[in-house]
Amino acid sequence: MEVVWWSGIDVWFWTVYVSMGMRLSYLSPRCKASTSRIHGTGLFAVSGIREGEVVAVKGGYILGGEEWAGLEKELGPAEIQIADDLYIAPTRMEERDGAMLYSNHSCDPNIGIQGQIVFVAMRDIAAGEELTHDWATTDNEDYSMSCNCGSPHCRGTVTGQDWRMPELQVRYAGWFAWHIQRAIEGMRDEVAG
Repeated sequence: MEVVWWSGIDVWFWTVYVSMGMRLSYLSPRCKASTSRIHGTGLFAVSGIREGEVVAVKGGYILGGEEWAGLEKELGPAEIQIADDLYIAPTRMEERDGAMLYSNHSCDPNIGIQGQIVFVAMRDIAAGEELTHDWATTDNEDYSMSCNCGSPHCRGTVTGQDWRMPELQVRYAGWFAWHIQRAIEGMRDEVAG
């Protein structure tokens, strides 16, 4: 693995880049944010997207849980959990839009996470479709919300602990964020041991 060292001038340019409202997260040119029937703003395909194609990469700053909890009061939901007590998120309101992926939850998603921050098409996606992921594949939190996805598979209520559901563990095998996959494997080890 090659280590890249940033000089002071590199950090300065990156800070200017971010402060000018540039994106912290990557969104494919094949998608754009727009009004969603599911919730608020969603991410939509502007042209066809092939299965396996990268559609978004979450960017931001790596924050501990306590630090993110303090910022979330001002910024609202703008993070993705990447480990048990680590999140990637913006740190200032002027960075929020540039850090957002706008991927709403669906119980029948068309994009999934690979690793911790990369989202790819789970199947071919037609132009005009909203790009959604099942938050069970990324979240290990204490929350509950009503689901508005409208899918025939809709669970009605979504929680930050849905990854524990055996049927979802089977359905999304290979599509869980790294920290969720480790938690699933830990549960299986406890049952086997």
